[in-house]
Amino acid sequence: MAVAWLDDVRSTDVDRVGGKGASLGELTAAGLPVPSGFVVTAGTYREFIEDAGIDEELFSAVDVDHEDTEALREAHERAHELIMETPVPDDVREEIIAAYRDLGDGERFVAVRSSATAEDLPDASFAGQQETFLNVREDALVERVKECWASLFSQRAIYYRNRQGFPHEKVDIAVVVQEMVDAEKSGVLFTSHPSTGDPQIIIEAAWGLGEAVVSGSVSPDNYVIDRETGEVETITVADKKTMMIKDEETGETIETEVPDDKRSVRVLEDGEIDELIELGERVEDHYGTPQDVEWAVHEGEIYMLQSRPITTIDDEDEAVPDVEAAGADGGIEADSADSGDVLLRGLGSSPGIASGEVRIVTKLDHLDQVGEGDIIVTEMTMPDMVPAMKRAAGIVTDEGGMTSHAAIVSRELGVPAVVGAGSATHDLEDGQLITIDGDKGTIREGTEPEEEETEPIEDARPKTPVKPMTATEVKVNVSIPEAAERAAATGADGVGLLRTEHMVLSLGKTPTKYIADNGERAYVDELVDGIRTAAEEFYPRPVRVRTLDAPTDEFRQLEGGDDEPREHNPMLGYRGIRRSLDNPDLFKHELEAFRRIFDMGYDNVEVMFPLVNDAEDVARARDLMKQAGVDPEKRTWGVMVETPAAALAVESMAEEGIDFVSFGTNDLTQYTLAVDRNNERVADRFDELHPAVLSLIGDTIETCRELGVKTSICGQAGSKPQMVQFLVEKGVSSVSANIDAVRDVQHEVKRVEQRLILDSVR
Repeated sequence: MAVAWLDDVRSTDVDRVGGKGASLGELTAAGLPVPSGFVVTAGTYREFIEDAGIDEELFSAVDVDHEDTEALREAHERAHELIMETPVPDDVREEIIAAYRDLGDGERFVAVRSSATAEDLPDASFAGQQETFLNVREDALVERVKECWASLFSQRAIYYRNRQGFPHEKVDIAVVVQEMVDAEKSGVLFTSHPSTGDPQIIIEAAWGLGEAVVSGSVSPDNYVIDRETGEVETITVADKKTMMIKDEETGETIETEVPDDKRSVRVLEDGEIDELIELGERVEDHYGTPQDVEWAVHEGEIYMLQSRPITTIDDEDEAVPDVEAAGADGGIEADSADSGDVLLRGLGSSPGIASGEVRIVTKLDHLDQVGEGDIIVTEMTMPDMVPAMKRAAGIVTDEGGMTSHAAIVSRELGVPAVVGAGSATHDLEDGQLITIDGDKGTIREGTEPEEEETEPIEDARPKTPVKPMTATEVKVNVSIPEAAERAAATGADGVGLLRTEHMVLSLGKTPTKYIADNGERAYVDELVDGIRTAAEEFYPRPVRVRTLDAPTDEFRQLEGGDDEPREHNPMLGYRGIRRSLDNPDLFKHELEAFRRIFDMGYDNVEVMFPLVNDAEDVARARDLMKQAGVDPEKRTWGVMVETPAAALAVESMAEEGIDFVSFGTNDLTQYTLAVDRNNERVADRFDELHPAVLSLIGDTIETCRELGVKTSICGQAGSKPQMVQFLVEKGVSSVSANIDAVRDVQHEVKRVEQRLILDSVR
């Protein structure tokens, strides 16, 4: 028999009817709403090529280097020619036509879909590689079946089989013929997140036939539902410019513009979402594995057109793409160019971060220009782009959703992708350096710094699994951004001190020299990258970043340092906020970095000014911050208390609007005791627990508590048990310790707090 009816097909018939046919037969048997149809079996295809004697030449023609674009093209053309120019035997043709006539009155429009025997298997999804034809009638049916057979040797199919190790001669193809659902709306549904496997149902919907959604020619609405609660978490209503419909005169599938009153309107009603969720759960329960379901709505009825397992879930991925309100251009609204380095936003459809040069692809001829590590930017990807997509570091498309060709293929290849970006082909330039985030859906200016080896985190991870709960926050000091992962592993409540000077010193040049050689933007980029590393690692826990505080002797060791003043005691000299206020043109670049960080959404970053002496220093720094676009009323900011003058003037500094003060005990001790902490001759006199030092700290904490200003300590003494005891007893807000001391400090803080509670009730 050349054909098999869906009513008689089950999941065990994959070898006979292919993955799609087997799935549809299984769904039909389960009582799910599947349109009627039949399958031209895989055996029919095999007999066709063998009886005609074209099988050996066919397999020889496609035995090519799959990374060679030109060879793939020639292989496809020859295979297509062999199949399409070979006539179908009369008995096979007659059986196919007879089955079509049995579907109804012999005038029905049908969908003709390829169903490869290696397609839709749990270990490899070849979805979308073979052809699908919609709105087909009797006169074109057999030719469309042959087109499906020929599509087994499309460029993308040849490429995939070679890459996945599937021998061409062992893969057959069946063809599903189903009654067409003249859909008013259609789309896809994932019963789990297709990239992360998180318990979320993702529904994408557009007007008209589903081909527009699957092909990626339209950016669909996106609905994200929490599987556990059933609540709709986010709804993205896209600007749906086009849709595919059946031409009433010719019966052909055509693309047309969406009426203005529907372009920006939700496709799905709440009741339809509920019904789709129920159908999706029934399908997953039936198969016992997450499913990718195609569906359509006609005259109020929902039909299931296809279901296959999701094969791209990576158990190690945890991030969920950002889904935000769609902009008028059909993509996600982009940040303005001067509001940070985020150029555009779309849907993160394939996880990972990639940097590279933009290659705008508007014609297939442009594919040869795509080199290793480039970022392909195109309106939507086509099947013939697969070899180039493999070479690329990342993919960006103007159109498409989570089930577009770009999204599916990128996930399969493990290439980061952002789809539905709206205007990427217009807003980005060929050769431009960008970074795409396939989790968050962002496209940023420039490239990410190369990964550097980070310190092992296991020795920083607490040996005792339970974190002590304390009213006093215990934070961690971070010298360099590269240590942020190790610092975060401590379980600290945030970062009490992230030093900007270490980011600058690592450049090997003074800020002035670096800017002269690389430009202001490059300098700000370096600061942004460093701050963002820690802010991302700790988010939403706070990260307190101190502006530049490097003495002149350290700058003199850098390229360009010859212009630095020579000072007898640099610790008492040209450093901290005094240097920044004396050179506001240079200081503004640091403040610009903070503005960009805030615009990028890192609201956990706090600004801290070092070595202030009085309210005038604070007011001048605050005004410069405001001029740079950082609102001191909205952002958390404060100062270091490192001099006796600052400790004594804290009340007047509080009047200038600071949110916190942080004790720098190294400097406060040396300035209080007149002990140069870098002078070994007086090292034995350096004592952070000296009564005079403790008196300044204690009085400052008391004053700040009365004024509602938080207090912290970020000096090395914060890791000492005696200092911790003193600070907690005085009511300090937080203690910031060195990485290797965080858990010990947490236990010490808890012990002191418990003792204070006991003392109060005894």
